[in-house]
Amino acid sequence: MMELQKQVDSLLSWYQENKRPLPWRQSRDPYKIWISEIMLQQTTSKAVIPFFERFIRELPTVEDLAKAPQEKVYELWAGLGYYSRARNLQKAAKEIVKLGEFPDSFEELIKLPGLGPYTARSVASIAFHQPVGVVDGNTIRVFSRLYAEPWHWWTPAGRNSIQEIADHWASFADAAELNQALMELGASICRPKSPTCLLCPLQADCQANRQHAPEAYPSAKPKREREVWHWSPIVLQDQGKVLLVKDHSAPFLKNQWLLPGEAKLLKKKPLNYDFKHSITHHDIYVTLNTDSSQVDHLSRKPENALWVQKSKVNTVAPVSLIKKALSFV
Repeated sequence: MMELQKQVDSLLSWYQENKRPLPWRQSRDPYKIWISEIMLQQTTSKAVIPFFERFIRELPTVEDLAKAPQEKVYELWAGLGYYSRARNLQKAAKEIVKLGEFPDSFEELIKLPGLGPYTARSVASIAFHQPVGVVDGNTIRVFSRLYAEPWHWWTPAGRNSIQEIADHWASFADAAELNQALMELGASICRPKSPTCLLCPLQADCQANRQHAPEAYPSAKPKREREVWHWSPIVLQDQGKVLLVKDHSAPFLKNQWLLPGEAKLLKKKPLNYDFKHSITHHDIYVTLNTDSSQVDHLSRKPENALWVQKSKVNTVAPVSLIKKALSFV
């Protein structure tokens, strides 16, 4: 117990001297912390700063986000990618407004759309000081190296093991500061490649450092097998408008407005195609179609079809795959 308290104290002392002055750290407003955490998924802190500042300037409260037109939210999110995050942000904002107050615990926050275990725990600890630990790429790396544990962190069992340690650490200090310190350590010192171990406040106790093998941890996640798809979207234009549909059956970009078209799973890359696009583990080979005879058939279900001004397509369907297709045409 005393040894762990010493490690926690060393980490917090280092954090106070070295933490970056990030804009979301200047406030304990749960709304701002929540927005920053969602933006930081898949994106670096440095890249997020201008997006965060603009988003908060335009939509300073959860009420503003809840009532904003979806096109406005998309516009502010443009450039961050993964637009399902923006949609879930607004869905969650509307639920928070209905509740009348911002949920102040991990158990309540995780019920909101788009808030997984990490985000819910992060907001609960940083904004409301709930003594819960967070498990993200940074803390996985720090704990894996500190204890030289080859956890399979991508599995429920492996993640639960790390979560137990993170929660235990959070009971030894203010979780708001401790969780941010752990994440800062992972981002600035305990980096995936070429960690600067000599500057680490936990160096003396780090088992991976003693093995002279910090980069051996954490264990490497097995790569998911890539899938090859051929997609033949139909680009239908009428009086400056483009037809989008929502009954898309392909596994990529499900339930989003897309150009109508057929997708087929292939065993190998096709010989002929217009361009290639990748989404997660899907390699999509695109061949464009401009068959106007399809208009009547595709417009038959108005709830699943939408004619959009070409200049406004990006606000309704902010998907780079569509942008590429229209540019190609």
